Parts: sequence; C-alpha cells; structure tokens
Amino acid sequence: MFYWLKEKSPRLSAALFGEDCEISHDQLYELLKYAALGKRHNAAQPSWCRISHQSHLAGVVVIVLHEMSQLHFYKFYLQFKHLRRVFRHRFILTPSTNFFTSLYGEGANLKPQNTAQDLTSTGSECIPKNSDLQCDPIIRKYGIKPQGLTSYILTLEEQRKNDYPIKGSPGCKGYIYTECDQQRTDSSPLFGLDCEMCLTAKGNEVTRVSLVDAQGQCLLDELVKPESRVMNYLTRFSGVTKKMLLPVKTRLSDIQTRLKEMLPHDAVLVGHSLNADLQALEMIHPSVIDTSLLFARNEGRRFKLKFLAKAVLGKEIQCEQKLGHDPAEDARAALELAQFFIEQGPAKVAELNLEMLLTTEKPAEDSQNKAALQPQGCRVQKQLNEPPHLSKPCFLDCLQVTGQKPVLLGRQGLDSSDLCQSNLSTSNKQILQRALEDVPLSTFSIIQFSLGPEYIASHLLALCEQVRSKLADMLTVYAGPFEEGFCLHSVKKEFGRCGPIQSLAVVTETYKPYVCIQYEVLEAAQLAVESLNGAEVAGSCIKVQRPVTAAMLDCDDLIKELELDVENEGVIYVAGLKKSLTERDLQEEFSQLKDLETLFLPKDLQSGKHRNCCFLKFQESQSAADALEVINGWTVKGRKLRSRNALASGHLWRWIWQMNHSNGKQGGHILYEKMEQLSDSEQDLRKKVKKLDHHIKKLYRSLQNNTLCVVLFPGVNSRHGAQPGLGLMAVKNDGGRSAH
Repeated sequence: MFYWLKEKSPRLSAALFGEDCEISHDQLYELLKYAALGKRHNAAQPSWCRISHQSHLAGVVVIVLHEMSQLHFYKFYLQFKHLRRVFRHRFILTPSTNFFTSLYGEGANLKPQNTAQDLTSTGSECIPKNSDLQCDPIIRKYGIKPQGLTSYILTLEEQRKNDYPIKGSPGCKGYIYTECDQQRTDSSPLFGLDCEMCLTAKGNEVTRVSLVDAQGQCLLDELVKPESRVMNYLTRFSGVTKKMLLPVKTRLSDIQTRLKEMLPHDAVLVGHSLNADLQALEMIHPSVIDTSLLFARNEGRRFKLKFLAKAVLGKEIQCEQKLGHDPAEDARAALELAQFFIEQGPAKVAELNLEMLLTTEKPAEDSQNKAALQPQGCRVQKQLNEPPHLSKPCFLDCLQVTGQKPVLLGRQGLDSSDLCQSNLSTSNKQILQRALEDVPLSTFSIIQFSLGPEYIASHLLALCEQVRSKLADMLTVYAGPFEEGFCLHSVKKEFGRCGPIQSLAVVTETYKPYVCIQYEVLEAAQLAVESLNGAEVAGSCIKVQRPVTAAMLDCDDLIKELELDVENEGVIYVAGLKKSLTERDLQEEFSQLKDLETLFLPKDLQSGKHRNCCFLKFQESQSAADALEVINGWTVKGRKLRSRNALASGHLWRWIWQMNHSNGKQGGHILYEKMEQLSDSEQDLRKKVKKLDHHIKKLYRSLQNNTLCVVLFPGVNSRHGAQPGLGLMAVKNDGGRSAH
C-alpha cells in the first residue's frame, strides 16, 4: 500500500574540519558502540559525529591496517587510490598501546570457538577449573612443574623476536656489550633494571636509571643528561623535569661504564619490557628475564607491570599521587615478580587466574594509554567509585547476547582472546577471502591487514624523513631571475599574498639572483606557481617553479589527486587576508556567499596567531566553484584576495605544519642506513600498498549498501619514533559514494 514511500537510509555526518579533526579513542569507541547497538544497552549518539537512522545500518565493518600511521597514508597517497576517493570523513587518531580494547571496550565475556580457557562464572571466585590449567598460556609455555631461573631466560630467538639489542646485529652498531659471558646456572644472581626516558630529537633517551640486587637493595639510581635537545620530558610518566636535569653532568657513556663494572659475569637482568630499557641504554646483555613475557597471555598480549605488582605481590606501584614512575620501585617490582614465578612455579601462577582478575578489576587507561589501576582498598568499592568515563565495557558482549556474532579476522592476533569467531590467517589474501565469506553474515566485523613487520617499524624514521623532505620541496618555490639590487621586501610582499611564508632566502650561486620561498601550506606554494609564473615582480619578469628532484617528478600528479580528493570537495583556500581580521570579521565578509557551511582560520601552532589565509567549506561543490570566481580579485580591508581549490583543508594542514617544522636530522648514520634499506625495498613496498588498497576496495564492494565502514591506521609509538594514526569512514552509498 505504501510502496511509494522511500526507505530511510542511514547517513553519517561529522564536523571534521580544521581544529576539530583529532579524535580520541573514547570518541571512536562511542561511534562504534552506537553504530553496533543503536539506542539499546544505553548506547548514545557519539558527541563528535552523527549517524542518522542507525537502525537501518546493514552492518559495521572496521578495517585495521596494522602498525600503519597517517605517515604511511600520505607517503603512499597515490597508491591508496580507493581510500582517498571513497572515504569522505577523516580524523587524526592518537596511537594506543592497547588498540583493540580501545575500540570495543574491556572485559569481554564472549567465548571463542574451540576456546582454550573456560573460567568459572561466579563473581567472587577467580580460580580456573583444574581441567583448564593445561590450557592456560603459562602452562602451555612452561609446563606445570617448577624450574630453575635458567628455564625462564629468553633464548636468542626470543630476544630477536622481541626487539632486544643483539650482539652483531646491524641495528646495534656502537652499542656497549656488558661482557657477561660466563655460563648461567640456577644460582646466578638476578638484578632488576628500569629506566625512565624523555623524548628528544634523536628519539627516546635515558634520563634516569635504577639497578637493584636480588635482595631489593638499590645499587644505582642516577639521573642522566640526554645528548640531544629535549622535546618532551614526559614528566607525567618519568617524574623528571627540566629543572632536575640542569645541574646533571652524568652522560649515557658514564652509566654504560658503571653498569658494565657493577654486573658480575653471570648476571641475569630482570625487567618489564626490558628491551626498551636496553635499547635506550644502547647496551647488549646476553641473559634476561622479561616479566612482560614471563607472565604469558594469549595471542601475544602483555600484562602491565602495575597490574602484576598488585595482583601477584599485593603491592601498589606507580601511584597517581606521585609525580611520574619511580624506576627503582619498578625495577624492584619486576625482580620480585620473577622471583615469585621461579619459586612458586607455573602452576601456582596459573591458579591466580590473572585474566579474570584483570576483567573484574578493569584497569583504567590515561590519555597516553598507560595502565593505571586505582589504589585498592576494597576492589568492588573502588570499582564503584571510578568515574563513569573510565568504564568502557565491551559492547560486543551485548551483540552476543542478542545472537549476533562479531567477526574478528587478522594476521597478528587481535587483542580478543574472549571474542567469538576470531581467526588467525597467514596472509592478507587469506584474510580477504575469509572476510568475503564471513562479513556478510555478521553485523559487526573487525578485519586486520598488515604489510608485514619487515616493512614497518625499523623503516619509520626513514619514511618520516622521506615524507618530510618531499613536503619541504612541495612547499618551496624558486622565483627569478631578478636584477642586482632588487627589492627583497617587494618580493616578500607579493609572494606573501599567496599565503603564510615560513622562510625566504636569496640564492646567489646563479648568474642572476633568485629567491627561495618556503610556504607553510601547500595551497600557497601552488598558488604562487599558478599566479606569479611569468608575472612582473620587483621590476623583473620572473619564472616561478618548484625544486627539480627525483622525488618531485610526480608532484603535478600528486597535486591533481589532492584536488580530486573527496575530502576536499566543496572546499576552497583564500589567501591575502589581513592578520588583524578576526574570525567574526571574515564570517561577515563571506556571509553573502551561497551555501557557506564552515570557515576555518589556521593558527600558528607555536604562537597561536592566525595566518593570512583561511579555508571555506561549502555544502555543494558548485557553490564552491562559484565562490572561487567571486573571491579572486575581491578586496577585503584594502587587501586583494587570491583563491584556489583546497589541497589540504581538513586534518592534513596541522600534520604538514608539524612535519615542516620538525628537525629532519635525526639518527645520523643509522638514519642513512635505514634510508638505504628502504630505498632498496620501496618498489616492492609500493606494490604491496597498492595490493592492500585493492583488497580494501574488493571488500568494500562486497558490503551491503548502508554498511558503515571505518578504516583505521592505528598510528605508531615505538623506539623508532611516534606517528599519529588516521581514521577514514563512510556509509556505503552515503552521499552517492561507492567504490570506483
């Protein structure tokens, strides 16, 4: 009877423009929870975007690109053809150390097929059934019987797999070897080691070192002055401040010498994720016990030191009342955990049922994703007293209750030992084939693809330098020739009308002088090339061009594709504004433009002052095209405006600013070696990225209409450097968009 009524279609809208483009993991959780559950189970519309007619969503598919970041997306922008043409909404994502928990919440009670663990369901009991001890990851790894400490020392292969510095390894040139080569026995001495770091231009550098002996006596607790310029003291976690380091004269080399002298030849070092400490110390030690690996969990996950200290030892460490961590306290806790494990044996540790304790005593993560269990008087009481925003229950449980089974597919092993229908595959092709079969049968799916570890972590610095260098070239133009004695101020004034200038220098190596201008936004450099090439400036008819390098040969293609990027539809760039103009002034000036939706006035991230440019976003592409014709040549407060289509209007402008102001000279000869290695494998890497984009395209095409699809580059936070993540999202056929 009502066949003529059009069915309501779900739509996704988000104000991700300019300053409002950075999204927290809590906000992402809000989106996925509401998309999966709707108004059931107390799910509410996310605070930063809106899903209209959520009940008509056919499903939710989250695609995670393991260990990739915003850097990788723009390094291989031309290869990610499908992603940049389909996904209109994009946001910056802060890296997380517990990424999958941040997506769907903590403490899932769902059971995987053929599960290895079956815990009793009574809330007060945390003891596994006897028959299940054999299935505990600790028992599977070490057996039931107690063993001597040598059984728990990491093998060379385990060290290599977990990124420990190894003697003779190419990445460890210049590292100091402790020369503790004496054969270890079960009576060899244990020493706890922990370091605190700061972030410098070089990466992570040591600021404090602590060493404790087997009796818990502190043998060394020393502040260390970094060699490179400190960018962030990480005081919240390290407890180290600029003031504390001012009088310090101890350098890393001094600490290396002292540690080498203090350690007996059969010493066994104990620490929690000790690889990071040894890497920061630039030292190699052959025998280590890593408590983050000793207390084994399913699928490679790790317990936090704070949690283990409380659950196993009954000790509170890393208390929020203290400023930062105490490395001596952490070193002592790791040492005592190892001693407990060795003395009690694997069976006693397994009986603690740490997995259940973690579920019932949900650890709260702070903004840097450091685990922070609330101090415990009574566990239940403290849990009740936690602020509501810290509680992120796993909403996948709710799907399971309603008979909907989430699908989790990946190569690396998702952080989801308790989740249903999880499956590990060995290649992206296998993952894709499995996804094409399983995703249509599920209302919520997480699919994880990976380029492989050989292409990711160790090449991060080199990738960063390549992108930073290319961005610098794209932001740079050369203008000339000029006559001797030309007026540089006139040149700066004319080129400044195209957008904010970062630097300007005269080139005198040529027969006649040229000027090198580096801008802060891509649109300004492109506008200069388009509007001033062949123009008369400072009394000379000049040529304007970008640097000619091998990396810049595809610059025109890149500019063209950025213009066509779906994120830039309906957005224009306007330059030549007076810096005295406020956002309200500009709103009034541009109010007569049809369908103007948003105005974004970029600010200098250091001074906070706005630049002489802005971005205008229109509801329709045609309205933006009409506005371009009107604005070019428009005079505002005595200034003639210049305008063009946007290239980097959304989240990208901030990242470009940061990359353009970063120090490119990081890592010295090591960086050079990494760039050489990357250059050798880059063609293969481009092919893999292109194939990955094709996999996503194929999966996207297979989705039902009205499916919400979210693609996540989680970001990277490792000793090789840190890069923010990137999120892309769309409802298939949202706004008429589908795979091309």
